[in-house]
Amino acid sequence: MNKEEKNIRAFLAIEPPAAILDAVGTLQEKLKKEIAGKVNWTKAQGNHLTLKFFGNISQNDVKNICAAAEKQIALIPPLSLKIEKTGCFPGGKNPRVLWLGVTGDTEKLAALQARLEEGFENIGFAREGRNFRPHLTLGRIKDPRQAKGAGEALRKYEDYCAGAFICNEMFLFQSRLNPQGAIYTKLEKFSFHC
Repeated sequence: MNKEEKNIRAFLAIEPPAAILDAVGTLQEKLKKEIAGKVNWTKAQGNHLTLKFFGNISQNDVKNICAAAEKQIALIPPLSLKIEKTGCFPGGKNPRVLWLGVTGDTEKLAALQARLEEGFENIGFAREGRNFRPHLTLGRIKDPRQAKGAGEALRKYEDYCAGAFICNEMFLFQSRLNPQGAIYTKLEKFSFHC
């Protein structure tokens, strides 16, 4: 029996509007001037709010994921979200990931993400081991010992607001990695119930 090839690197995410992504880019430019050391900055226009990372999947997996996602999102009304407040993972003393947080209908967003996790678990995808923390990644620090100024910069911009939007759709993305960074392609769109 020929096993289906798992060559589609995929994730499910919400894509903020272009104006918010522009504001994310503005913040990144400010942070680049204040944080010394090796930071891999994300491309602002490719930024997204990840709900589930699947890894490498097959064409058949895409169909199953789409069916499960459609079932969970069908009765969800649009969400009011705001992209604001800087932070880092795992913590301020040893920052590895710099991010902008999400506020607004976060309880409803977390409930949706939990239902999606359950639906995806039912079709063979393990649940995420960490708690869901909605955010947009600004950059990843390779060596926190050499990244100077990260804590101060995050405190300086802790109240930064990139903007608010009504979230009424999410996407299944394919991610292709190359030396210049990831290239994202939308495989499927899921609309919230209006």
